Amino acid sequence: MSTPFLWHNGHIKPWNEANVHVSTHALHYGSSVFEGERVYATPDGPAYFRLADHTRRLFESARVYEIDIGYSEAEIDAACHAVIRANDLKSAYVRPVVFRGAGGLGVLPKDGAPVEVAIMALEWGAYLGEAAERGADVCVSSWHRPAPNTIPSWAKAGGNYLSSQLIGMEARRGGYDEGIALGHNGLLSEGAGENLFLVKKGKLLTPPSSAGILAGITRDSVIVLAEQLGLSVEERDLPREALYTADEVFMTGTAAEITPVRSVDRKAVGNGTPGPVTRALRDAFFGLFDGRTTDRWGWLEVVQPANPEDTTPDHSSHSSPASTEVTA
Repeated sequence: MSTPFLWHNGHIKPWNEANVHVSTHALHYGSSVFEGERVYATPDGPAYFRLADHTRRLFESARVYEIDIGYSEAEIDAACHAVIRANDLKSAYVRPVVFRGAGGLGVLPKDGAPVEVAIMALEWGAYLGEAAERGADVCVSSWHRPAPNTIPSWAKAGGNYLSSQLIGMEARRGGYDEGIALGHNGLLSEGAGENLFLVKKGKLLTPPSSAGILAGITRDSVIVLAEQLGLSVEERDLPREALYTADEVFMTGTAAEITPVRSVDRKAVGNGTPGPVTRALRDAFFGLFDGRTTDRWGWLEVVQPANPEDTTPDHSSHSSPASTEVTA
């Protein structure tokens, strides 16, 4: 799966020309931070959903690991727009990634491993396929999320997703669509790549940001939309059995969007179909992109046409002028 072009260290270049060395620090030690962003087809053209919030979190994640991105937030935003234009995409999943590059083989990048930045965009439908509509079958994983004082869960770092791979692989082996992890204290945390919501007696419940979760941007959007719909939202610790007694369960994420859960550990959730609260939130969320829901919060950012005067400075070791647009 690829597109013709991506953005790499200040340049739009062909997908196959974006290469890194095998001594790349991030390959050995997971020293990367990244984002997942969505571009939706809207009546006004392709538009990013909460791009500024994603870029801000990218910089916050880099700060935790003392990675100097080398570009401003505005430059990264402009590059995100450029990669959509370069590939003429109407909708997309977008992946900015920042990583320590080729250098010495020590755990600490003492030899001055340079920081590289790339942005990829792909056409991508529902992350969990048919489960996005019918409801996902999930299990509680035997793998737990790390304790807060081990690996910082608020930073969206590449190394964090080794845990997600274990959770997801275990779930797939068992015939499930996805896995849910408990935290270090045995209470609910999140899915392999999604935040978790339960509905009980009309109230929305979700594990707190201290439960070893990534504080998701879609999660935050759902909380805001729920309040607009007059729903009560409570962030609190939840035991595993809350999943078995919930009226509805759903998961959220940039890739997963809002995915209903129809069963947990082979136990039906509610009547085994997406419930009314989940459906209402999905309608409000997807309504942002076709105009049914008013974007009161300025979450949508239409991809801007190319400005020939706009360039992204080349902060890498390349000596040629950098441009965010494809040149003939």
